[in-house]
Amino acid sequence: MKTKPFFCLAILATLFWLSGCQQQPAEKHITVEANVSNEARVKRGEYLVSFAGCDHCHTPKVMTPNGPALDMSLRFSGHQAGEPFTAGNKKELIKKEFVAVFSPGTTAAAGPWGVSFASNLTPDDTGIGAWTEAQFMKAIREGKSKGLDGTRPLMPPMPWKAIGKMSDEDLKAVFAYLKTVKPVKNVVPGPQPL
Repeated sequence: MKTKPFFCLAILATLFWLSGCQQQPAEKHITVEANVSNEARVKRGEYLVSFAGCDHCHTPKVMTPNGPALDMSLRFSGHQAGEPFTAGNKKELIKKEFVAVFSPGTTAAAGPWGVSFASNLTPDDTGIGAWTEAQFMKAIREGKSKGLDGTRPLMPPMPWKAIGKMSDEDLKAVFAYLKTVKPVKNVVPGPQPL
């Protein structure tokens, strides 16, 4: 009888110890070689952008017989300036149930924070064309609009806190890749209250 509680306690202590051994420091980043060629950096950035699913919010969609598909002619151009989107009759649902509602093209979202629109990530001046690498890093790491101090925060559903945990090398690769995509002129609307 006395061995059963001791045995359970020993198992719990072992599991607790093992779980502590498996944890990685939150700020530890897996890095890539710093002296990679620009071509290799761009390729890495392309992979990371694809893996992170940036297209899901930052690329408009077109309807096909198989459902929505990415509009590659507008890739990474964000919510289109002429496409209206409001919470409309969903405001009460959003406020009461704390849900989010997305535009048909998933480039805009309305939630308890208000209405937000996916940014233009193309190298056009209406996107990130005039941004520096340092601005891009600050935007992603600190959640600052345009990577500038004193600006509004990046709005949900942008997962900047998760993406900001990428290594410096990976974020630089993402920026290098985005600077190579087709520039699309598109002034994305600013966030709006609900």
